[in-house]
Order: sequence, then C-alpha cells, then structure tokens
Amino acid sequence: MAHYAKLSEENVVLNVEVVADEDCMLNGVEDEETGRAFLESIHGWSLWKKCSYNTYGGVYYNQDKSVASNQEKSFRKNFPSVGYTYDSTKDAFIPPQSNNSWTLDESSCLWVDPNIPSPPALTDSLDLIHYNSSQSRWQALDDEDRINYWNGEAWVLDS
Repeated sequence: MAHYAKLSEENVVLNVEVVADEDCMLNGVEDEETGRAFLESIHGWSLWKKCSYNTYGGVYYNQDKSVASNQEKSFRKNFPSVGYTYDSTKDAFIPPQSNNSWTLDESSCLWVDPNIPSPPALTDSLDLIHYNSSQSRWQALDDEDRINYWNGEAWVLDS
C-alpha cells in the first residue's frame, strides 16, 4: 500500500489517501506518477504527493516502532496529516507551527521550542505523541499506553 497526500494549490494537505500497490506500479516497480495519475482519474484532482506512513522527523521506523537499519525508505521527512504543508524546496511535509516562537528544525522539518531541547530518537518501547505546550514538555506513550515525558535527560513515566 502507498499513501498520497492531496494538496491544495497552496501545498496544504487536504487529505491522505491509500492506494493499492497494483494501482501505482509501472513495469512492476512502484511509481509515484502512476499513483498520482490513478488518484486524479478517481478524484479529478491533480495535486498529489506520495508520503511515507512510517517516517517521522526524517527517520524511517519499522512496524514495531524501532528505527529501521535501512533509512532509504525515509521519505519527505514526515507522514502528513490535514493541515501540514508540502515544501517543494525541502521536499518535505511540515506540520503547522504550534507556537510563533518555535523554529523549524531543518533536519527533521519539525517545529521545536528553542528553549526546550527535543528528545533524542525514541526507544523501541515508546511512541512520540506530541509536545504538550500547556505542560512545556515532550510526551510519549509506552507499550502499556502510559504517558512518559522527557525530563531533558531521559524518558520518565508520568506519575
């Protein structure tokens, strides 16, 4: 299965669609333009960009949430949601800016608070959720769906 982001004329993500492998193949090889043309034939909309479901912050993750040893599948920095922007210069999907004082991390294409360091790559047992601006901290869920937060040095279970 391949994923494609439907873009507005301003490159804002309007929707994300799943395309069956056979609908984006050209001579037995997955081809972005073939998938885009397939979606245009169904929806009558021509602005589509392929995206990677398992890519976040420029890192490709395996299905078990571990960092993949082969990063060749890392594609367009982030899997988009509605409201993300596609930046053609960076060839990346960028989430909406959460706070006007935040800056764009060029390597991950994620917005970061310049006063609070971002956590390092997640461990196999954590899944990044979001930056909680009301508590000024990064939060992640563990395998038991418990909230953990980054204390600046390590992930800590929220008590």
